[in-house]
Amino acid sequence: MKYITSDHLKSWLDRLAGQHDLVAPRNVDGHVLYRPVTSAAEVLFDYERPELSAREYFLPATETILRIEKKKQEVIQQEVLPERTQVIFGIRPCDAHGLAVIDALFLNQEPPDRYYAHHRQRTTLIGLSCPQLWDGCFCTSVGGGPDQSTFLDLLLRKEGEGYTIEVVTAKGEALLEGAVVEERPLKPPDSEVGVMAAANPLPVSAPGKWRQLFDEERLWMRHGERCLSCRLCTYVCPTCRCFDVTDRVVAERGGVTYIERIRVWDACTSPNYRRVAGGHNPRPTKAERLRNRFLCKFCYYPMDFGPLGCVGCGRCVVSCPVNVDITEVMREVAGYPEA
Repeated sequence: MKYITSDHLKSWLDRLAGQHDLVAPRNVDGHVLYRPVTSAAEVLFDYERPELSAREYFLPATETILRIEKKKQEVIQQEVLPERTQVIFGIRPCDAHGLAVIDALFLNQEPPDRYYAHHRQRTTLIGLSCPQLWDGCFCTSVGGGPDQSTFLDLLLRKEGEGYTIEVVTAKGEALLEGAVVEERPLKPPDSEVGVMAAANPLPVSAPGKWRQLFDEERLWMRHGERCLSCRLCTYVCPTCRCFDVTDRVVAERGGVTYIERIRVWDACTSPNYRRVAGGHNPRPTKAERLRNRFLCKFCYYPMDFGPLGCVGCGRCVVSCPVNVDITEVMREVAGYPEA
């Protein structure tokens, strides 16, 4: 089993920071977030689940996808795509799982999303297993696990004064070249955390069960009446991928003006999400919008693209200011009799 000491890991990360755009968990004013770092000294190694997922490095909250400039009679269109390779260190397995969920739509459907595909191609994922269950987590109920390596390039697990390294992909193996690693007679430990999580699984009803409850107004009203339409659940989610596209005029010093076409996160819990020209809104109430969010996760997305739209990270559970709890809804749906 490959093994790296903490000191050698930090030296390796220092080297990676000089060669790639390195993103890792950082303490930002008391909040744990995935953020760019310039050295291992800025990296948190003992941390919980970051408050936001790593999705923003593949599908940014605001991303310029095209720049348009007119010079005399010529119109110049320029794509804006970062070329430098990117490494995300310390990504939790649930966040890597979330990217695999988005892949099902953005990569595996024709045509693939050009910008998302570019970010995926230039990025290597180095995961760090979860040493305990975090508040709200239910990853093992939806096909994940606290030390799942499936969707990563490398997975590190804390072991003594260092970390064991599981090489998952050729991309991960190539990145590991140059790191000072040892071969030790170790095997990946059985995950006590995973066993604990799996001991009390949440019920995950089939898509058809969710669809049969589409008109169950009491269920959706009961949860929807609490919703503030603040969209926080969408912004912290590793799998939400709805966006809007708009143009903006950018003026620089010297009088140079150009137009940027940007895409920005959108949220199905927003009151204006489905509003159309003329003002009609097919989902005018909070209950209808919240119903759509849950059915998207457990009915529409798996029926259309394969995987569940939820990886059980629990961020929406702990972040909601009015305690709208996806696990509570899952249990309620499971409790309804089959049609």
